[in-house]
Amino acid sequence: MRTIILILIVSISTFAKAQTNIVLDTIYANDTKNVALFFPEPIRQGITGASNFVFTYNREKEQYFGLLQAKPGKESNLLVINNSGSVFSYIIKYKERLAKLNYFIPIYSNIGNEKPIETDSVLVKTSEKDIDYRTYYYQKFCTYLLDRKQRIGRIMKRYENIVLSVENIVFDKGELYFVIRIENKSTLDYDLNFLSFSVETRQKEKKKSLQSLYLEPIYKHHLPSKIAEGKMMRFVYVLPKFSLSNDRRVILELNEKDGERILKLNISHRYINNPN
Repeated sequence: MRTIILILIVSISTFAKAQTNIVLDTIYANDTKNVALFFPEPIRQGITGASNFVFTYNREKEQYFGLLQAKPGKESNLLVINNSGSVFSYIIKYKERLAKLNYFIPIYSNIGNEKPIETDSVLVKTSEKDIDYRTYYYQKFCTYLLDRKQRIGRIMKRYENIVLSVENIVFDKGELYFVIRIENKSTLDYDLNFLSFSVETRQKEKKKSLQSLYLEPIYKHHLPSKIAEGKMMRFVYVLPKFSLSNDRRVILELNEKDGERILKLNISHRYINNPN
């Protein structure tokens, strides 16, 4: 086993010399907390370069995350290989106080693949892969958010037995993820016409007129076209990161197709400026 590890480390060193133009990200860890790394594909192998760092993952059943801990000592490196052969490499350092405990790793941050890929095919398909990787990351991260029980507060609107709520707002990599829930407690199906986001500004005038600015989502995950009677649906909207002043708020409008059950949910600037 030690021979295999030594051979792998030598291979890593040779590979690293060929990748001199890549600047590796640094991940900090300590011996009192678990630092979780969530990868876009199941982990097949993970190796640290020094004994004062430990990276644990499920070796019997492939899973998407691993846990990193560290004891005081010199910095080292972490190498992770996914089940598709994608290679991820990081500098790891001990730090007594940690500012970040969870890392969500996008597929496009890999430094290569353990199996060589022909250069010509890479050049031809670069733009398509960039798009595919980003969409893939959205899918994985949105799925992860839907599986969590985390909530940001009580943001809810009810009308005609239709309940619209925002369960969570999460900031990640310059974007805001809105976990949305629609519950149909009525005896009629609810056909969705559209669900839109806009920022509403209250003007400082006697009549307090309102101005609205539509927000275009980057990605929609599992947006339903219909919520059957007695059913509930959860999905995610991804928008570019933004912040609001005290006189602004977000309006989430749920519009029924060929119907009058229209809901407008106000989201305070406090939730937008302080996401999870």
